[in-house]
Amino acid sequence: MNSPLRVAFAGTPEFAACALDAIIDAGYEVPLVLTQPDRPAGRGMKLTPSAVKQVALARGIEVDQPERLRTEEQRARLAACTPDVLVVAAYGLILPPAVLQLPRLGCLNIHASLLPRWRGAAPIHRAIEAGDAETGITIMQMDEGLDTGPMLLSRALPIQADDTTGSLHDKLAALGAACIVDALRRLPRGELSAQVQPLEGVTYASKIGRADAELDWRRPAAELACAVRAFNPFPGAVGHLRDTAIKLWTAQVVPAVTGEPGVVMQADEQGVVVACGQGGLRFTELQRPGSRRMAAGEFLRGFAVNGGERFTLPEPADS
Repeated sequence: MNSPLRVAFAGTPEFAACALDAIIDAGYEVPLVLTQPDRPAGRGMKLTPSAVKQVALARGIEVDQPERLRTEEQRARLAACTPDVLVVAAYGLILPPAVLQLPRLGCLNIHASLLPRWRGAAPIHRAIEAGDAETGITIMQMDEGLDTGPMLLSRALPIQADDTTGSLHDKLAALGAACIVDALRRLPRGELSAQVQPLEGVTYASKIGRADAELDWRRPAAELACAVRAFNPFPGAVGHLRDTAIKLWTAQVVPAVTGEPGVVMQADEQGVVVACGQGGLRFTELQRPGSRRMAAGEFLRGFAVNGGERFTLPEPADS
């Protein structure tokens, strides 16, 4: 590399921290890192630096944590470091036009899906929830839209039958790190061809909330099994039994089960089997409030569940 790029970086969670580490390890000069302000976390709700800030500080890189990037003052430190390119990964702030136009080579985003499928905030969760066979990473030239910019590079990754959002996140973080280093190597050489995103196949990955995690037992078991994997580790799939919110972490489809949706068909060391709209689910790892995740047998010794009991059916979404 004749003239190494000056790469400013904007990101917040562990997904982004993995990419920042890779960019630094590849030898790029990182004059500034932008990340979200420290937030309360943990049982003590102490102000905690983001994963990206922790990497930057450990590497001796300057950090800026503006609440927004709307004013010249908020953008001053970014402008002063004169980056050739700004790499963005799960930053959490909208970049105004003044920021998009600041680096001479623009702003590159690391997005955890094969665009245009799953634009938006929660592409990993939504891909698993929908039962997708594959996902991947897209490196995109950012514009003012929500993940609408031209695509520069993409790499596919199969979704395994036992993947959770947690396991898939880690695979995609590693893939994203490799992809951005590849893109930064090829960018100044003119080896990346910008491709406009197709109009067909656009889907949006809306942000995940705790309300999403309530299982509707009227749905087919296969769909609910995907939802259980999608909401592991956050926010955790939930079923209500005797007014108790039980988190349901691991589920297996039992196709032959027939019964009223939500009814417990079996509860023993092998698991808690619940009838669904089509088939049933055997839950082998559960958690009651104030406790930890447990295998089914241990869970049942502390929270008895009997055949014939029924998990509450949530109100229909359109009610």
